[in-house]
Amino acid sequence: MKGFQEAGLKACSYVLGAVLVAGLLWVPARAQAPKPSLASPNAAGVSMGHLHYRVRDVAANKRFWMALGGQPVATARRFAAPGREILRFQDVLVVLDPGETTGGTEGSIVNHVAFRIPSLAPVEAAGLVPARLAQFPGVSSVMSPENERIELFENTATNLTFTQEGSARDAAAERHNRPLTVPIAFHHVHLYLPDAAAAGQAKAWYARVFGGVPGKRAQYDATDVPGINLNFSAGPQPTQPTKGRMLDHVGFEVVRLKAFCGRLEAMGVVFDELYAEGRDGVGRARLTDPWGTSIELTEGLTGL
Repeated sequence: MKGFQEAGLKACSYVLGAVLVAGLLWVPARAQAPKPSLASPNAAGVSMGHLHYRVRDVAANKRFWMALGGQPVATARRFAAPGREILRFQDVLVVLDPGETTGGTEGSIVNHVAFRIPSLAPVEAAGLVPARLAQFPGVSSVMSPENERIELFENTATNLTFTQEGSARDAAAERHNRPLTVPIAFHHVHLYLPDAAAAGQAKAWYARVFGGVPGKRAQYDATDVPGINLNFSAGPQPTQPTKGRMLDHVGFEVVRLKAFCGRLEAMGVVFDELYAEGRDGVGRARLTDPWGTSIELTEGLTGL
């Protein structure tokens, strides 16, 4: 009997050990957050791609974006440039290049960019100090090391809702009306335009050129493209084009970019740089919207 008891105890210990090992292997895998990625393109083949910053201190800015939840990209040699760092978020890549600029987004046509987060707790735990906006519950701002203002919208924010125009409903645009389930995701860029008429014109232009969904984000005219909500309102003062400023340009990722550029040219869009494929294998083209926002179109950044 004693032998049977000892054998049973040994068997139980083996089973328990196997369960513990399996548990140790299973828990981290479950806890791992999914790798952030760019959004799937719309019917026109367009989605949000990247924000391209030029900064004096790349290392300090990299730490800031990592504190927000950005994942550094170990870029292949073909994407590398002297001093460059790239960080991955859900729906956007943030590119940091060293350089001097003519100023930040304050005073630029693109006044600020914004991200969604479920709550501020992880941001504060990372050492950042958000400033809450009293007039907008659930909305706050953090400042980069070089005084770029980044807005943060929690799930509790009351001005996230995007209302589409017309009776048709775009499924991707409905994401703004649901709670965020990932740690952080890109949300919008806000353009400050000369007047309310220009805001309406910009909404129509981005819908026509990039296949966006026109509507309203809270009180603002807006156009939604997968991964980005473009907001338009009359600015309190005249603004400058983005080119040469800290946020030099906004990037869209486009499927079959060469053909897309051909369609834009047929629509009368004038390019600053015509389509070309670089040595890194990425297709690129440049244009400027009618109000001064520099836009880079790319094909080939999806896998970063």
